[in-house]
Amino acid sequence: MTTTPRHSAPVAAPPTDPRQSPVRRALVATGRTLQYAGLPVGIALVVGAIVLAATGNDPLAVYGRLASEAFGTPSRINATLAATTPILFTAVAAAFAYRAGVFTVGVEGSFVLGGLTAAVIGARMEGVPPVVSVLLPLLGATVAGVLVAAVPAVLRALWGVDEVVTTLMFNFIVAGVAGWSVQAFFQERGQANSATAYVSANAELPALAPPGQTSWGLVIALLLLVGYAVWMRFTTIGFEFRAVGSAPRFSAAQGLRVRTVLLIALLGAGLIGGIGGGAHALGLVHRYTEGFSAGFGFTGIAIALLARFNPIGILVGAILFGALNAAGATVQLFIDLPVQLIDILEGTVMVFAVAVFTLPRLARRRAAAKRGDA
Repeated sequence: MTTTPRHSAPVAAPPTDPRQSPVRRALVATGRTLQYAGLPVGIALVVGAIVLAATGNDPLAVYGRLASEAFGTPSRINATLAATTPILFTAVAAAFAYRAGVFTVGVEGSFVLGGLTAAVIGARMEGVPPVVSVLLPLLGATVAGVLVAAVPAVLRALWGVDEVVTTLMFNFIVAGVAGWSVQAFFQERGQANSATAYVSANAELPALAPPGQTSWGLVIALLLLVGYAVWMRFTTIGFEFRAVGSAPRFSAAQGLRVRTVLLIALLGAGLIGGIGGGAHALGLVHRYTEGFSAGFGFTGIAIALLARFNPIGILVGAILFGALNAAGATVQLFIDLPVQLIDILEGTVMVFAVAVFTLPRLARRRAAAKRGDA
């Protein structure tokens, strides 16, 4: 039985001139990505300005304050990069799967279970050599992330079960299992809420610029982003990812390894999401607690769609959302700002990113259907 993706990557990259240098092709692709991403971001800013004006605020003053709080000083840049780190992981994970035409929403589950696993192992690393005490929790997080994705991956690759449904359901299962296991086995004594013990000091990911919160987790995320770019552009399996994602039926007819691509895409997304959760636990939170993920997995989906899988676009999108998160938490100290403004901006970007991503695809399908009827 040959299985083909039903949620194919909707936007195949326009053809590029093979005579162009790799750098020029990358710049052209990035320019196209920013062009597509500009519309959702612009609409979000307009919607936010309307909300601000309706509440008696000066939109330009508020946006200026947001930019200042996000990038105005080295300490604010540090806070922005700390907020960028978890969503950079999840954006890379989502893009990795989507590039193969697999629409997973299970990165959130991998991130959560990876974080819990890393926190539990990291709390038991007292006396273990520093490098090992960091690698073991991250390895555990990686395995946990892959396990979350394993069942949906097998169901999708072998029997064509819809991965959107299975990965979404697994998010609920993982959230329940994580909450129950913390309360039943890993609850730290004296904690009012569901929280594990803090990880050992030697298991923490070091800060890049103390006392800021940006840790070596950001370096790991950037390495994964580079690895994603190399994988997709310069490897045989990366070519198969792009082929299956762009033209699934044609790829199946040509004998490409469709099942293998689907399996690797889902497992790889889980792996990256698991590492992201582990890095978040070891580098920023230093334990697992209720509300460990502020919807990072879903934000990563929006960034991947906004960037259209372009690595530079993913980095820019992650920094944008990180800046909103970091600045929104402090700007309210200076301005009478509606507390929901940041949520409105992020939500609007997400909605229109998905719309810009899917509407052209629907239009092409309708046009193809009309041509078939003619």
